Amino acid sequence: MELFAIENQQNRLPYDGCAHYYGPIITQLEADNYFNILMSQINWEFDEAIIFGKRIITKRKVAWYGDSPYSYTYSKVTKHALPWTPTLKVIKALIEEKAKAEFNSCLLNLYHSGSEGMGWHSDGEKELVKHGVIASMSFGAERKFAFKHITTKEKVSIFLQSGSLLTMEDQTQDHWQHRLPPTKKVTMPRINLTFRQMR
Repeated sequence: MELFAIENQQNRLPYDGCAHYYGPIITQLEADNYFNILMSQINWEFDEAIIFGKRIITKRKVAWYGDSPYSYTYSKVTKHALPWTPTLKVIKALIEEKAKAEFNSCLLNLYHSGSEGMGWHSDGEKELVKHGVIASMSFGAERKFAFKHITTKEKVSIFLQSGSLLTMEDQTQDHWQHRLPPTKKVTMPRINLTFRQMR
């Protein structure tokens, strides 16, 4: 069953980049099933960051998987990829078909409720293929996802549904930052999978 409409794939950014929101690409039942499997089978760990020389442990949990034990450094902390699980391989194949791109790694985020989010940032780490595709799939609670142009400060927001796919590509990371703003309106957890292209 084809759930996403052609109009949903249009670029949501007005200039300087590409962000295609496909909406849900699987059924709600499938999304709920994947959510439960990922909650129980992924090797979740609290995320860490070095801010002003101090090590910060976040409430949000993360995991890093890939074709090889890739090293990935962000917020001055280096992670090493674990081997793909069978479920992640299935989701990866689905996303590669929809996004018409291949991915060799995935960073997973677990937000326990709306009180947990992510600040403004761009995914411009040197380990990533420059101007490559990042494909983000959401499971669980619907959350607002925001873009902000680095120069003009123009903002664009999208509500990411469970089972939905968002891709960011071309010069998006050069010109736009993105964030997941905290909210008191959401009490349920959300899992986000960001499939990436490592060098």
